Amino acid sequence: MSTKDSLLQELEQLPEFLLEEILDFVQFVKAKHVSEKFGNSFLSETVLGKDWLNPEEDEAWQDL
Repeated sequence: MSTKDSLLQELEQLPEFLLEEILDFVQFVKAKHVSEKFGNSFLSETVLGKDWLNPEEDEAWQDL
């Protein structure tokens, strides 16, 4: 049985008020994952920006 199947089986046995709490948790975990994913991208942009955002780079790419 897959994890998803096991989870669905467990969810079917829960009362509605617990399902609402679990839904909140699932949405939190998804948002956290997305936030961490984009957070790493923003950190990279800051570091790489030191090399990219300078007059020499602007001059090199001005013809494109």
